[in-house]
Amino acid sequence: MESMKRTADCGSLRKNDAGKTAVLNGWVHRKRNHGGIFFINLRDRYGITQVTVDTEKNTDLGTVCDELRNEYCIAVEGIVGERPKDMVNASMETGGIELIASKILILNKADVLPFQIDEESKANEDLRLKYRYLDLRSSGMQERIKLRSEITFAVREWMTSNGFYEIETPTFIKSTPEGARDYLVPSRLYPGKFYALPQSPQLYKQILMVSGFDKYFQIARCYRDEDSRGDRQPEFTQIDIEMSFVSRDDVLSMTEGMMRHVFKKIKNIDLPLTFRRLSWEQAMELYGSDKPDLRFDMQLQDFSAYAQASGFQAFKDALNSGGAVKAITVKGKADYSRKQIDELEAHAKIYKAKGMAWMKVIENNEKLALEGGASKFFADNADGIITGLCAEKGDLILMVADASRKTANTALGAVRSKLGRDLGLCDSSKFEFAWIVDFPMFEFNEDEKKWEAAHHLFTWPQEKYHNTMESDPGSVKGDLYDLVLNGYELASGSIRIHDSGMQKRVFEIAGIDQAQAEKKFGFLTEAFKYGAPPHGGIAPGLDRLVMIMAGCTSLKDVIAFPKNSFAVSPMDDCPSEVDQKQLDELGIVIKAPNK
Repeated sequence: MESMKRTADCGSLRKNDAGKTAVLNGWVHRKRNHGGIFFINLRDRYGITQVTVDTEKNTDLGTVCDELRNEYCIAVEGIVGERPKDMVNASMETGGIELIASKILILNKADVLPFQIDEESKANEDLRLKYRYLDLRSSGMQERIKLRSEITFAVREWMTSNGFYEIETPTFIKSTPEGARDYLVPSRLYPGKFYALPQSPQLYKQILMVSGFDKYFQIARCYRDEDSRGDRQPEFTQIDIEMSFVSRDDVLSMTEGMMRHVFKKIKNIDLPLTFRRLSWEQAMELYGSDKPDLRFDMQLQDFSAYAQASGFQAFKDALNSGGAVKAITVKGKADYSRKQIDELEAHAKIYKAKGMAWMKVIENNEKLALEGGASKFFADNADGIITGLCAEKGDLILMVADASRKTANTALGAVRSKLGRDLGLCDSSKFEFAWIVDFPMFEFNEDEKKWEAAHHLFTWPQEKYHNTMESDPGSVKGDLYDLVLNGYELASGSIRIHDSGMQKRVFEIAGIDQAQAEKKFGFLTEAFKYGAPPHGGIAPGLDRLVMIMAGCTSLKDVIAFPKNSFAVSPMDDCPSEVDQKQLDELGIVIKAPNK
């Protein structure tokens, strides 16, 4: 084998290598037999090179070539030859040359493949995950894993050059309430006690600030035991960042600098010096979402005044109950069929809307008018509505009313997002960042009839609410901020509480008494007693950043070994049962679940 050790990779040989002897190692991507001349596309992670085998000149290789199948792992030695001009493959980086084989060694054979390895696999997701090692050989997955590595390096490069230390925090920690369930790890040495896997390094990075490490970051693995929904993964990676002696603007500016560096280095894109900022209320009112996709307009507009002046009782009832009526104008889509509109209405109902009204803008006697749907209720004010909504001939107007303003916004915002996807308005080559700021700090839990932290318990309340926190928790805005990109929440952060007294007040509003706080967070509140500095941070999701930059819509396409939608790994069949001996050592008895 030593004599067949590769001297070049399958993506490096060019015309100026013609005449040289080279050894390539890789996998058989394709094999074609042209009557005694075999053409083998040999592939590794660097590219593909065509290997030419003339079995008439080299009869010993005929038997080997007959045996070769896709994904056989082989070594090939030969002379680099320049292809004839009429046989140059311009679509291949190595398309100007071929390796004229003199020796082929089969390093390993491959069974019949469960699916064909191409640029992108056409197999279903579970089959791809079961044979993930094959799926990872596809050029699409190879490119995305390479992209992930490059993005991670660019992050580390920027952070370290700006004075941040990369510090690892524990993987086995104390179980603390952070919103989702913890994954628990039983302790053999201390029966009945458990470690938890971190949902984030939140408490430890704050303690690092108390420790005087004023600029920290970590490419941190995080774990959340959540029910299956969307494209979430039970284990994920975030770019965890914390800074001391900073304000919100400092954290935002630092994050913008990091993103500018990453996008310039990886995609040669110049991002703006500062990103757009929207308050949480603005985002909800204009886009119906706190993670709006700003690659297209189609803003939500307040239709309440038109509704109040109309004869549409359903709209009036919503307004009289303290709610809202919101509308969007869909440019040029008056040709939507009733079936298409019904599909949009069904989507709004997923988000608790009771229904969705519609009207079309037409031209009647050289004058714009409203037609269809709810138009009869608004005929008297058609001019004002068309002008107010900036509508034109051929536009479609959609409206949602609800006694809850939040529901009206969220439901119509979901319709807006669906239209963006359906109409091809979400260009994956565009990257529109925005900061969402001034989030509510507390939200009321109707089921448990109590206030709780909207994000987490360690957020600093904005100064102007300090005197009214207990009397009016619902109005308090936290020093919270999210970075959104193309309709995704890319990062979330806040200025943290660094004062024991303020932390105690927040705990009390959230219904956590001193004994509970001491039990769950005592090590943090104790640290705050010893000169804790003001500090804040943020944690961009690495998986999501790679996904967006790769133009994908699934996190599974940018993670080497993801779980499926049920938090299961089909490849190694985990989670799995363990031996009774292991359970006995841990003092664990398995209780059968209730059917």
